[in-house]
Amino acid sequence: MTLRYTATCLFGLEGFLGEEIDSLGYKRIENIDGRITFEADENACAVCNTNLRYAERLYLNLGSFDANTFTELFDGTKELPWEEFIGRDDEFPVSGHAIKSKLFSVPDCQKIVKKAISVRLGEKYSLKILPETGTRYKIEFFILKDRASLMIDLSGVPLHKRGYRPETVDAPIRETLAAAMVKISRPREDVLLWDPFCGSGTIAIEAAMMMKNIAPGLKRTFVSEEYSVFPKKSWKDAREEAESRIIHDTSFEAYATDINPKCVEIAQAAAMRAGVADRLNIFIMDALDIDTLGRRGTIVTNPPYGERLLTVEEAESLYRAMGQSFARLEKWQIYVITQSEIFPQLYGRRADKIRKLYNGMIPCYYYQYFKNRDKK
Repeated sequence: MTLRYTATCLFGLEGFLGEEIDSLGYKRIENIDGRITFEADENACAVCNTNLRYAERLYLNLGSFDANTFTELFDGTKELPWEEFIGRDDEFPVSGHAIKSKLFSVPDCQKIVKKAISVRLGEKYSLKILPETGTRYKIEFFILKDRASLMIDLSGVPLHKRGYRPETVDAPIRETLAAAMVKISRPREDVLLWDPFCGSGTIAIEAAMMMKNIAPGLKRTFVSEEYSVFPKKSWKDAREEAESRIIHDTSFEAYATDINPKCVEIAQAAAMRAGVADRLNIFIMDALDIDTLGRRGTIVTNPPYGERLLTVEEAESLYRAMGQSFARLEKWQIYVITQSEIFPQLYGRRADKIRKLYNGMIPCYYYQYFKNRDKK
């Protein structure tokens, strides 16, 4: 059976997500900001939920249609084959978004979509009132420029929540963004990766998971495991296949350090849960005391910035100090993400490359320094 899926991601990560979907052998049919739609069989639900490192959620996409009026939204929704997925007793709450569309009232759209699905299922199951006491299928509509897409959530808890970080520090970086930051930094087995502002350890943990080829969803469950359309065996197969691909003999190593003992404690516990404690060295240290230790290395970090953990003035002072301290790291590459648009001026060096990324809905700038040289 060929199904249509939509995977969502943070803005700026569409390229990475698309490459993952391609590598799994699935056919992309639409790319827009923050989401990729593709075709695959019923086993892809388990494979994608388990393996997609840069996705936020996976959806079953039932169809798209023009919706300039509530009548068009009702009729288009009612035409979709809901009974192929939702049983006579199943629950189906509705939520969604409307962007740059004539139908901008989300509550009104929710009511229309809910009513249309209810009418179709009522007709199919010969029921005037649907019980909604069975399996819960969360329906989501997405209306962009008067084009509506109707989907069923297949992830439940967002995919960036891998399960290794039940306890976090203030303002943590999202796991999917951390993975992208690591990917951009091109981690290598013979190069030490160091996050000197590690917080809960997310960047270093994502790096080690990537280098050990640990599937991000391997240790968690998904709402669609209860959906009858997806074979129970597909989940077992996806997990066994992911387990078989784990690299156990990598020489990759990452340091995760922080001046806050509580952060170090949280990061150590998270690394254990993620199964990468053997590849990480996590300890208390002031980021400004960092040294090369005679090794080749790469800094990948998310330092505090104004409106997050420090005042703007404190953050700017820290960035100046970072520029002075990191100058002694010789040929190390430096990758820093921050909300500050003037980081290079404060740091004392023009970045070799800047990439705009998003931590949730917060726009950030990923400053990349490929060769540590004298300040300009």
